[in-house]
Amino acid sequence: MILCHRLLRQKVFKLKEISCERISQTVCELFLKANRVLPQELSALLSDAMQKETCPLARRALDLLGENSRAAREKELPLCQDTGMAVVFAELGREVALTGGAFADAVNAGVARAYETGYFRRSVVTPLTRLNTGDNTPAVIHTELVEGDTLRLVCVPKGFGSENMSRIAMLSPTAERSEIIDFVRKSVIAAGGRPCPPLVLGVGIGGTFEYAALLAKKALAFGGDCTEETNALEKEILLAVNSTGVGAQGFGGDITALAVKVRAFPTHIASLPVAVNFSCHASRRAEAVL
Repeated sequence: MILCHRLLRQKVFKLKEISCERISQTVCELFLKANRVLPQELSALLSDAMQKETCPLARRALDLLGENSRAAREKELPLCQDTGMAVVFAELGREVALTGGAFADAVNAGVARAYETGYFRRSVVTPLTRLNTGDNTPAVIHTELVEGDTLRLVCVPKGFGSENMSRIAMLSPTAERSEIIDFVRKSVIAAGGRPCPPLVLGVGIGGTFEYAALLAKKALAFGGDCTEETNALEKEILLAVNSTGVGAQGFGGDITALAVKVRAFPTHIASLPVAVNFSCHASRRAEAVL
């Protein structure tokens, strides 16, 4: 009798079922979209940069990037020939039950489908033999368990012209704010035109060696923390980067970066990890909630 009453008092949850086939199809659609359509925020930033740029050669480069994004959207063509390595962020609600297979398999099936149907370049190889995997898989998958009954998928095709320029530093715990800014600024100068500026920069501060890099990647995928402290730092870094004179496509000028996104996390008293993840102007992403 006591057990019966306890069961009656408990709230019974019915798990929401999401099939792996639905996940595969959604991932496919998101990578098709991400590779073809410049996010609205970046399109607006690019248009604003065209108005502000005073260097004729850099302004022409920005104009061409704008024309390229319009052509890609209208003709359903890739924004860039480097259609990237697939990075997928998943926020899985604890009231979700996945059916019909394994989550990673479903994501990879969706990536393979997108790169086949979209005629996208398959750029993924095994690291030592350099043999192509043939379908741009496996994807890099970051899964986080959250409250709720939904699955949020954020798909990021990451090109490696910009990825290769990314840097991490284990700064002294006594490092001042100016040293963080200077690390990012010097990273941009060292990269020059190779990451195809104007840039979007994701900056991760804190955590551990590997978590700072993940924070930087999440900053590109989700945006910054949007706190008063990180918002101020974003503006300071953007100003410092745009004063380098690297400019659009490395041609010089006023606009080297369109945006800087900062994410921070508590760290150990003995260190201050700082990572910067580079993206070109086409910081591609698309998301859906199931």
